[in-house]
Amino acid sequence: MKLATFLNADGQQRIGSVNVEDQTILDLQSAHEQENGQSASPWLNSMLALIDGGVAALALARKIDKECSDPGPHRFPLASVKLLAPVPRPRQIRDFNNAEDHWRGAFGGITILAARMAGKVPPLRSELKVDIPEVNYTQPIFYISNRFNVVGMDAEVSWPRYCEWFDFEAEYGIFISKTGKDIPEEDAHSYIFGYTVFNDFSARDKQMREMQGHMGPTKGKSFDTGNTMGPWIVTADEIPDPRKLAVEIRVNGEVWNRTSTASMVHSFEKMLAYVSESETLHAGEFFGSGTMAGGCCLELDRWIKDGDVVEIEFEKIGVLRNRVVRGN
Repeated sequence: MKLATFLNADGQQRIGSVNVEDQTILDLQSAHEQENGQSASPWLNSMLALIDGGVAALALARKIDKECSDPGPHRFPLASVKLLAPVPRPRQIRDFNNAEDHWRGAFGGITILAARMAGKVPPLRSELKVDIPEVNYTQPIFYISNRFNVVGMDAEVSWPRYCEWFDFEAEYGIFISKTGKDIPEEDAHSYIFGYTVFNDFSARDKQMREMQGHMGPTKGKSFDTGNTMGPWIVTADEIPDPRKLAVEIRVNGEVWNRTSTASMVHSFEKMLAYVSESETLHAGEFFGSGTMAGGCCLELDRWIKDGDVVEIEFEKIGVLRNRVVRGN
């Protein structure tokens, strides 16, 4: 099932089920009330409410979607609504660094960009020796991002005024389905509600400067509209193997790279088990996969500019599209 948060014609925030074949979206609450003669369900008030409702809430959404599969007054053309981030305000965002080829490509890219920013001739990537710290292999590495900086499909992304080298990062991620602590890795899959595409925009020059302080990224990652998610959530049952998905990155319609989720070192289940050690995780939190191999400008040494439209497409999930704009 594909679940989205959208604005209807009256500007009201709703949640709906998406049919990608006929490009329509069903307003779940309206269909529940008027087609079934039911009072409004609190589970259908928002995506977080649906996630909080657990198995019963998702079963209700599936039932409504099945009963209202034909065209009707509560099913709209997808193009006629404004999609928001699937969860406009996640309860938490943790983003990981999790692909070996990305580690190597990004570390090399930092060296090249640092030389260019200093007015020097950049070294050839083939000349660089990159040593990956062992900790990257033995445990998931992550930082906590700003959950208030989330926007969705087709939202404009504001290029930070302090940045000259702006970057996208092709990721996807999970929303947690229930609260838990000390989650065993073998049980962790049951904590995955579903998957969405994630683009973790980055101010690379600022990030390179502040990371010299040996703390996590701050203003290199934290700015308005910097976390884009969408276009919807695909429930976990639709993706049997999340580490076998093809990924395509396009800028202004031109393919910049093709990669896959096979580049992930640690599974989402391992991430959940690790982060939940002596710490309670809550339904509605988001875990970002980390950038896919070859999934950013820093690795490709090809940089976006003002007005560019970035599209990140994940097999079985969909396309997340955003335009970057300077001066906002």
